Amino acid sequence: MAGGGSSHSEDDKKKARIEIIPLIDVIFFLLATFVLFTLSLNKIQSLPADLPVAGPPGPVDDRSVTLQVSEEGACYWNHELITISDVMPRLTQYKEKQGSIARVLIANDDKARYGSIVRVLDEVRKAGITQVAVETRIRPTGK
Repeated sequence: MAGGGSSHSEDDKKKARIEIIPLIDVIFFLLATFVLFTLSLNKIQSLPADLPVAGPPGPVDDRSVTLQVSEEGACYWNHELITISDVMPRLTQYKEKQGSIARVLIANDDKARYGSIVRVLDEVRKAGITQVAVETRIRPTGK
């Protein structure tokens, strides 16, 4: 029985263990704090935008102007080829003639560059024309 007593005394000794569960809790707490802190640093600034609602195409008005931008950056004023530098004088003259009912439809061919379209939009804005539509269907160049 003496041998049994010695084995019993070895069981009484406690072994040192590293508890990992409290460590995981601390790591998740630090991660959540870091995420919330970084989210509070980003201030999202935006402008309100009224998006158009899709509907059936309306009747074409003879008084409106169609400006089409081609792949090469050329412009068509109601199917007439003009340079992009001619857009502003024509828009100014059109605005003076039509007044507040001046309307512009901006169209493009399937390979037109975005920068050229934005430039034409800027020219329309500078001319003071507020009724602007951007066509979503693709036309052949000059049509």
